[in-house]
Amino acid sequence: MATSVAGSHVQTAIAPARATSEPAIIRWSVIAVALLFLGLFLVVPLALVFAQALAKGVGVYLSAISNPETMSAIRLTSLATVIAVPLNTIFGLAAAWAIAKFTFVGKSVLITLIDLPFAVSPVIAGTIFVLLFGTRGILGPWLAQYDAKIIFAVPGIVLATLFVTFPFVAREMIPVMQAQGTDEEEAAVALGANGWQTFFRVTLPNVKWGLLYGAILANARAMGEFGAVSVVSGHIRGETNTLPLQVEILYNEYNFAAAFSVASLLAGLAIITLVVKKLVEWRSEGERLDGGKAARQGERI
Repeated sequence: MATSVAGSHVQTAIAPARATSEPAIIRWSVIAVALLFLGLFLVVPLALVFAQALAKGVGVYLSAISNPETMSAIRLTSLATVIAVPLNTIFGLAAAWAIAKFTFVGKSVLITLIDLPFAVSPVIAGTIFVLLFGTRGILGPWLAQYDAKIIFAVPGIVLATLFVTFPFVAREMIPVMQAQGTDEEEAAVALGANGWQTFFRVTLPNVKWGLLYGAILANARAMGEFGAVSVVSGHIRGETNTLPLQVEILYNEYNFAAAFSVASLLAGLAIITLVVKKLVEWRSEGERLDGGKAARQGERI
């Protein structure tokens, strides 16, 4: 009887390993398919962008990049990103703190509104801005009285960028703060800390990597946004064209060398973003492991 019980325990312990292990040929086949997919749909197109950008020589490449219209697009893209990302970082941090740490009426509505840009097409979002702020929009006549121009101008580009990058920081921060709970904040308050001291000395240090991760994702989206910005920009050369719009214009004019040259800037920014994102993930994981080791050592003591 004891032998049969022991045998059943052994079988129970071994069963999960058998169920989750696969022959080497299957594992390598799955890995090969994944690598082939990434190579065909990510690495090869990315390599072709840089190859086409430099196909006519470095001189042509530098000339396309230094073109006044391209430089204007770079400045406008940078301006929209510099404005949108910090604002959405502040909002995302505040919204995540409120949702994760407090109970209030309308919390579910706030969460739904944060997810709205994920559900609405960027083109629809841009159209909504036109209907609101355009010359014949709801607020258009009122804005015209004060000679304020939003659509087909820089403010419209910034608004569209703000909308599409709205959820990224908040969506990264909410689960992080919820997982941490409120124990440390409550302890800080019990020791006499006020709200701001609790936030800056307890909450913010614990979520800094999640905050940076969300800001990186928002930055990548801001630089590469096309749909919403295309609707509100008016495609005015040298004034309201961002980098993605400049690529479209050059390509439609059959200026392929210049189009790929400008596209390589976006591709390079994307690669830099991925590298920074990975570094943040490694650093965050390292701190988490160090914290776990310290906690286990404390338990032994």
